[in-house]
Amino acid sequence: MENFGEYVRELRKRNRLTLKQAEALGVASNAYLSQLEREQRKRPHPDILKRMAEVYKEPLRNLMVAAGYLTPETESKSREERIEHAYNEVQNDPRVSHGTRHRGPKLSLDAKRVIVEMYENLTGRKLL
Repeated sequence: MENFGEYVRELRKRNRLTLKQAEALGVASNAYLSQLEREQRKRPHPDILKRMAEVYKEPLRNLMVAAGYLTPETESKSREERIEHAYNEVQNDPRVSHGTRHRGPKLSLDAKRVIVEMYENLTGRKLL
């Protein structure tokens, strides 16, 4: 992953928000966000990360890992667990309205992996 500033800038832009709009939605002041994105501020408080998660529609855990508060789980999870977790995130993303609410025969692990990879390609969000 790129540095934290680039990461939060990408999240903000992915949600089509300006710094002032993010401020109006209650993340933090636009000056603070600008400094964070330019790496002039380090490691924001978890309360700010929580507000970012809500406004930027990103799991809080991802922000906490990127800020260095938590360590990634991926090393301790098996490949199957990572795919299942990522597939569940895709299913629960409110921005995805078609194709993830599967009814019928159980999907194979490879089918779930393909769905996750397509989601990653379309959104630019890394899940696996």
